[in-house]
Amino acid sequence: MAKAFQKIYTQITAITKATCSLKAEGVGNDELATVNGKLAQVVKIIGDEVTLQVFQGTEGIPTNAEVVFLGKAPSLKVSDQLAGRFFNAYGEPIDGGPAVEGKEIEIGGPSVNPVRRKQPSELIATGIAGIDLNNTLVSGQKIPFFADPDQPYNQVMANVALRAEADKIILGGMGLTNDDYLYFKNVFSNAGVLDHIVSFVNTTENPPVERLLIPDMALAAAEYFAVEKHEKVLVLLTDMTLYADALAIVSNRMDQIPSKDSMPGSLYSDLAKIYEKAVQFPEEIGGGSITIIAVTTLSGGDITHAIPDNTGYITEGQLYLRRDSEIGKVIVDPFRSLSRLKQLVAGKKTREDHPQVMNAAVRLYADAANAKTKKENGFDLTDYDNRCLDFARDYSREILAIDVNINTVQMLDIAWSLFGKYFKPEEVNIKAALVEKYWPK
Repeated sequence: MAKAFQKIYTQITAITKATCSLKAEGVGNDELATVNGKLAQVVKIIGDEVTLQVFQGTEGIPTNAEVVFLGKAPSLKVSDQLAGRFFNAYGEPIDGGPAVEGKEIEIGGPSVNPVRRKQPSELIATGIAGIDLNNTLVSGQKIPFFADPDQPYNQVMANVALRAEADKIILGGMGLTNDDYLYFKNVFSNAGVLDHIVSFVNTTENPPVERLLIPDMALAAAEYFAVEKHEKVLVLLTDMTLYADALAIVSNRMDQIPSKDSMPGSLYSDLAKIYEKAVQFPEEIGGGSITIIAVTTLSGGDITHAIPDNTGYITEGQLYLRRDSEIGKVIVDPFRSLSRLKQLVAGKKTREDHPQVMNAAVRLYADAANAKTKKENGFDLTDYDNRCLDFARDYSREILAIDVNINTVQMLDIAWSLFGKYFKPEEVNIKAALVEKYWPK
C-alpha cells in the first residue's frame, strides 16, 4: 500500500542490464525505489531524467513497470542490538534473529571534517606479531591487506577480529562464498566473541551490485559506536577488489567510458569515500575512533592494477601476505609491508626498545635474503651468512607467521632471544643501554 510520500510512475524510457531510466520530479540522489517489486537506487539525475540502479538486475522488467520512490536513501537502524548479529546488504538480519530496534540513520554520509579530528596516537594491537612488531597500527588509521586470491586472507581477518584490542569489530564481507560466511560465523561463535562483533555480509549467491552497500552499512554502524558510544571501533572489509568490480559492472552497464583496467573513472573518489571514514576523535567529544583494515586481492600479483594503485594513494601503508617456502607458512612480508603511522606509537605506547628491535630484526632478515641469493648463485657463505639464514627461519616461524598470537611484550622478548641465540651484541646495532637491559643473560 502506497504511503503519502511515495511517488509512483509507470513509464520507463530506457532499460539496460542493470539500470532503467524514467522522467520523474522531486526525486533525491541515492533515493531508494522499487521497480516491478525489485529494490533500486537513484544513481543519476539530469533535469527530470532519473536513472535507477536495479540491484537484482532488470531482467523481466517491462517498460510499463510500476516504479515506486520510497522517499529515503538506504538506511540502518542502530542501537546496541546490532552487536552479535549478521545482516545483509540492506541491514536486514540473516541470522534468524529479530529485527533491530533503534534510531534509523542514512548510510553513506560525509566523512569527518579534518579540523575535528585528532592525530592518531592510540595503539591498535591485532595480536598478529608480523603486524604489531614491524607494522604497528594506530587507531584512526586506514590500511589494506594486499593478498593473492589463493592466500588465507579471510583467516587473517577472522584472527584479527578475535584478537584485536577494540571495543567493537565491524565486519563487511563482499562476495563471500558460503564457506567463508559460515567460517566467520563459526569462528566468532566458537570463540565466544560475538557480543562485540557486527557483521554485514554479501555472498556470491546475492546480486554483485548489492556489494556496493556493504561498506556504507558497516561504516554507519561503526560511526554509531564511535560517536554515540565513544568506543574504539575496528572495521574489517573483505574484499575491496570485489567491491570495485561491482562498481565496474554498474559503470559499464550505464555505458560510461571505462578508465584504466576497465574500472570507472570515479574509482579513486569511490574508494576514498570509504577509507576517509577512518578517524580518531579528540577526547573532548568522547575520544572514539574508527580504524579500517581492508583486503584488496591482487590479480596475478599485479600491484599496478587500478584497484591497488588507487588504494595505495589513499591509505596509510599496506600489509602484504607471502608464503614462506622455508617454513611452509604464510607470513606478513616485512619488506613490502609498511605502516606509515607506526612511529606515532612504537616506543611510545609500546615498550621503549620496540623501534630499535624492529629495525635490527628487519636488517638481519635482509642480510639473510642476501645470503640466500649468494647461496642460490653458488657463492660460498660466511659464518655470519649462515647465522642470518638460521635467524630468518626462526624469525619467520616465531614472529612473522600469521598464526603467531602473542602480545607486544612477548614478541619483543622473542626477538631478543633470537638475537642472543645467533649474534653478538655488536652485530645487532642496538643502543648499548637497551642491550644492557634486555639482552638475554
